[in-house]
Amino acid sequence: MFKVLLVSILIIIVVLVLFVAAISKGYSYKHTIDPLENNPNIDEKEEDEEKPNR
Repeated sequence: MFKVLLVSILIIIVVLVLFVAAISKGYSYKHTIDPLENNPNIDEKEEDEEKPNR
């Protein structure tokens, strides 16, 4: 009975460590946004409308 308990606790610890590692890696990922002038999905007309008038 003690062996089953020990293996169960070991599995729980391994899963917990893998979970924490995956969450940490996800939070450390740096997200970037492409500038509008390099975006092939936007028309020139739409780009001109979004610029502020000065």
